[in-house]
Amino acid sequence: MGSKVLEKYLSENLENLKSRGLYSVIDTLEGANGPLIAINGRQLINLSSNNYLGLATDPRVVEATISATRLYGAGAGAVRTINGTLGIHDELETKLADFKHTEAALTFQSGFNCNMGAIAAVMDKNDAILSDELNHASIIDGCRLSGASVIRYGHSDMQDLRTKAEDAKNSGKYNKIMVITDGVFSMDGDIAKLPEIVEIAEELDLITYVDDAHGSGVLGGGAGTVAHFGLSDRIDFQIGTLSKAIGVVGGYVAGTRQLVDWLKVRARPFLFSTAMTPGAAGGCLEALRILSESKELNDTLWQNGRYLKKKLKELGFDIGKSETPITPCIIGDESKAQKFSRELYLEGVYAKALVFPTVPSGTARIRNMPTAAHSIDMLDQALGVYEKAGKRMGII
Repeated sequence: MGSKVLEKYLSENLENLKSRGLYSVIDTLEGANGPLIAINGRQLINLSSNNYLGLATDPRVVEATISATRLYGAGAGAVRTINGTLGIHDELETKLADFKHTEAALTFQSGFNCNMGAIAAVMDKNDAILSDELNHASIIDGCRLSGASVIRYGHSDMQDLRTKAEDAKNSGKYNKIMVITDGVFSMDGDIAKLPEIVEIAEELDLITYVDDAHGSGVLGGGAGTVAHFGLSDRIDFQIGTLSKAIGVVGGYVAGTRQLVDWLKVRARPFLFSTAMTPGAAGGCLEALRILSESKELNDTLWQNGRYLKKKLKELGFDIGKSETPITPCIIGDESKAQKFSRELYLEGVYAKALVFPTVPSGTARIRNMPTAAHSIDMLDQALGVYEKAGKRMGII
């Protein structure tokens, strides 16, 4: 028997979450995560995947993953600093640096690991970090792990950032000051004001750090938010995932050769966790090749995103201020958002509710993620369900 104290704690708190609409059921897919998915024997239109370009199920990427696995094995066999660095890891990092227009890049096992490792490798208790209040959880955890003083500024509020940056600089308390922002904010789909951030940073000598998880493969012709604004040579850290638009798994940090050399000896997830699998590296290489040779998938993603956004707005849904294919339908109340998600599910659309702590309390929403793999017919079917369920629940 386990601890009664733990059993009581878990039981009471799970019930509390369920009563407040803050407990999300995790569904198991019966097959691949494509534009159509199967759950419990039912086929649904999938609007919850980060597989922006459909590359997770692209036969070319799948075959490249299999080929790399056959050549190098199922796993790397060690951490990178012992003998877990395989030729395919070096090849991928060279391609990523080219992709991001930087001198070098370093891969990690996930985007979360990038933020946990990279921030703490450079910042410490004698430093300060200016962090957008809507930054991703992995950034928040990476900041905490570093021990640096964390100063939150209002979301994309450049005057607030400037004021707090000047105060931090003038205080004389900190050796280094970093400003961190998501490139694309995944809950609302808006884009960081990178030109203004860079201007403030250069004026006050701040280190710049952009987590471009939802921008890579989407903006800048695929190269990301930093490239979108033409700032590749003016951002110190570019962070990205290999699990969203790239369609596989892993993360990377792109920057100067000197930065990457430092992370190799100081980023703890790199030092103490086995390298990403060779199969994943092979799949990522093929995805990058596809993106480099054609913009067709990127163009289709944006066409589908604009179409879905326009139609949902015409139906009367509150889609916020999204500037990217990410399209939230903001409901507000957590329990109502969960119920709306269930109504969509029953009608054949898989679109998950996002509630606190993923989003601020009282801003619960359904987040729609159209991809390049969706057809207009699929989107039209989903829109019909949205209209039907939205009217039935009094949302529109």
